[in-house]
Amino acid sequence: MHILFADDEKNLQELMRTELPRMGYSVTVCPDGLTAVAALEKEPFDCLLVDLDMPGMNGIEVIGKARELRPEIEAVVMTGNPSKETAIAALRHQAFDYLTKPCRLADIAGLLGRVNERRQIRKQMAALNQRLRHAEGDSQLVGSGNAMDAVRSLIAKVSPTDSSVLIRGETGCGKELVARAVHNASLRADKPLVPVNCGALPENLIESELFGHCRGAFTGADTARTGLFEVADGGTIFLDEIGELPLSMQAKLLRVLETGDIRRLGDNQTVHVDVRVVCATHRDLEKMVEEGTFREDLMFRINTFEIHVPALRERTEDIPVLARHLLRRHRTDGSDDQLFTPEALDQLLSHQWPGNVRELANVIEHSAILCDSMPIGAEDLPRHFGKRQLRKEIRDSGPMTLRDLEMIAIDQAIQRNDGNKPAAAEELGVSLKTLYNKLNAAEEKKQAG
Repeated sequence: MHILFADDEKNLQELMRTELPRMGYSVTVCPDGLTAVAALEKEPFDCLLVDLDMPGMNGIEVIGKARELRPEIEAVVMTGNPSKETAIAALRHQAFDYLTKPCRLADIAGLLGRVNERRQIRKQMAALNQRLRHAEGDSQLVGSGNAMDAVRSLIAKVSPTDSSVLIRGETGCGKELVARAVHNASLRADKPLVPVNCGALPENLIESELFGHCRGAFTGADTARTGLFEVADGGTIFLDEIGELPLSMQAKLLRVLETGDIRRLGDNQTVHVDVRVVCATHRDLEKMVEEGTFREDLMFRINTFEIHVPALRERTEDIPVLARHLLRRHRTDGSDDQLFTPEALDQLLSHQWPGNVRELANVIEHSAILCDSMPIGAEDLPRHFGKRQLRKEIRDSGPMTLRDLEMIAIDQAIQRNDGNKPAAAEELGVSLKTLYNKLNAAEEKKQAG
């Protein structure tokens, strides 16, 4: 916890400069209110210990300015001239406590301990809100096949440790769910889990987002800001798409992982954090190392323990249970064992799922909206869903004529419409007569050998 102490008594200044670090806190000491405000404008503080009577600007005014610059700061008033009026003013500015001087160091230590407890609660709440914003549904790992059993086994082994974890797998396969499972099964489960999408951060703001900045550190930095590594202190930070970090940031991240010390932009002081790092990527980091776009030493540092998340096409046995699980997010009607028709399940099972579970979630949501009554039928699946499957079959089938391509499209359209040829013709955008002509021509060709 970083404390700003402001008091015009020199003996108290020296006492706090010596004793607060012994209590485990970093401290900046200021001799008056104006100096304290200047310090608040320069860097973020967690707690303000301020004397009530100081030249230039009194303690209440300093607290008011601190609230403008850093609303979440905890403020404690210290005064040798207590009064009802100043106590009420302190309460109006949401001061944490009101101490009468002289006060014992033990009292100050106990008070700061309570301040730190409230700070930890606030950090956990902030991290929880961020997790909720980033969450895609719940964090349950769904699937009972061998592939997911292997993933669960690895999670169970690594979670109780503090080792860094690298989660690998294709886009949309559920890497963030695995990261949450690692955190939730760890000894840090009651601390924050802070997810960061490295690929979504603008390159010029990555360092500020991760490590924070002081006021005036760069253009637009009107107030100090706490970085996400500090928010995750005591818990876990999840660096998604780690392969998207630029080389300059890779070097700075490596230093943080090795020492645990971060430095806010514009600050000369370092802050130590206790953070477990879990990373994820769909990129081939080994190839990136060869190409010089990813640091080899960073790859070794984050890859202490690796978990591979299988693609959905590698665990097709989980598709029915996954589809039911995803459907229950949107629909509560229908019997649990009859949520999809056999035709719809056949299409779901035969699809290659290039977008993995994320694509399945989108297909299920579309179908849940389109379906008037359960179960979900093949006709409720997105129209482009069948076309994607057709393109996959075409890629896998080798050379063919245009007539062959036409017949694949016609056959699948008829299947999707349960043999209803007028409906199939409408879907294909041709007349019913044209459809029959093509079917007859194909039959004649088949009979001719």
